[in-house]
Amino acid sequence: MLEQYHVILASNSPRRKELLSGLEITFEVKTIKGLEEDYPERLQEGDIPLFLARQKMDAYNSLIQGNELIITADTIVWSGNRVMGKPKDREDAIRMLHKLSGDTHQVFTGVCVRSKEKEVSFVARSDVRFATLTDEEITHYVDHYKPFDKAGSYGVQEWIGYIGVEHINGSFYNIMGLPIQKLYNVLREF
Repeated sequence: MLEQYHVILASNSPRRKELLSGLEITFEVKTIKGLEEDYPERLQEGDIPLFLARQKMDAYNSLIQGNELIITADTIVWSGNRVMGKPKDREDAIRMLHKLSGDTHQVFTGVCVRSKEKEVSFVARSDVRFATLTDEEITHYVDHYKPFDKAGSYGVQEWIGYIGVEHINGSFYNIMGLPIQKLYNVLREF
């Protein structure tokens, strides 16, 4: 499908690597250290990760060679009309999970795909309903799984997802960090 392209995933996320590998596409991982992840405060919901994915792509723009196709992505958790980013420490992770407990939140992933000739960007949304979690369940998860590199302090594919997620409306893989079915359709068009 993409034989004419040298596909580059511009992400160090092990989950994104795993998901893209599942499409049986040959790709290379390349990242630029120290990229800014700031966005205008006026942005809300899906506009935030879409802005960040495009901002990451802009950093790669001058590096795109003839047959390269680059994929960037950014994922946020949106709860209570605000972004829940990656936790700063154990206490922050516990606080976030208490906030998500017994409530529904949204996960948005912005994706940007660019070659020399074409660019396609999109955002995916998944609604996630969490059961009410006990203090013991939250601290067990944080202490054993250390979700400090995950937006909202959780990985849906881990223990907390098994015991806590009651309902999902949208893509499960979007919650993992890459709406792979939607990305597949975009890549087919390239």
